[in-house]
Amino acid sequence: MTNELIDFVIVSIALLAIGIYGLAVKRNFIRMLFAVEIVINAANLNLVAFARFLPHSGGQTLALFSIAIAAAEVAVGLSLIIVAYRMYKNVDVAEFRSLKG
Repeated sequence: MTNELIDFVIVSIALLAIGIYGLAVKRNFIRMLFAVEIVINAANLNLVAFARFLPHSGGQTLALFSIAIAAAEVAVGLSLIIVAYRMYKNVDVAEFRSLKG
């Protein structure tokens, strides 16, 4: 039973590492948005895995709320990408220096 939990945690750590790598290295806004989604999915995997082994933890409910919040985050992120592309004709994060205010 604990071996299964360790397997879930290892996959979650791998997803977290991939997401952090994507945030640190990539400069394309769309790829960074995907990396954030991978990090959120790693957290959701942990929530559901621990909810399976701790029956009264409410982890699955928290994962559903997290998925809903991630969907809203994607909607806002994509709208920012569209506005930035219309202004600069580029989605490279390094080029958005004039947005600092």
